[in-house]
Amino acid sequence: MTAPSSPNPPQPRSDPGIASAEDGLVMLDGPNGVAVTMTAKAAAQTGRNLIDASIVADRQIADRPGSTVD
Repeated sequence: MTAPSSPNPPQPRSDPGIASAEDGLVMLDGPNGVAVTMTAKAAAQTGRNLIDASIVADRQIADRPGSTVD
């Protein structure tokens, strides 16, 4: 059996998160109170992962007929 779909599914955000460094840690503050604290190494890898995923997502959008990347 499949789970019922949510009446208000989450929508993608277009506003970026804000990163800052304090006491050797990186804090990422996002929308709706989302906050993550990471080591410098984890933050650097997260940044690379986000860039890689954004490139793939842009290609997926570009491959849709009639779509444009914003």
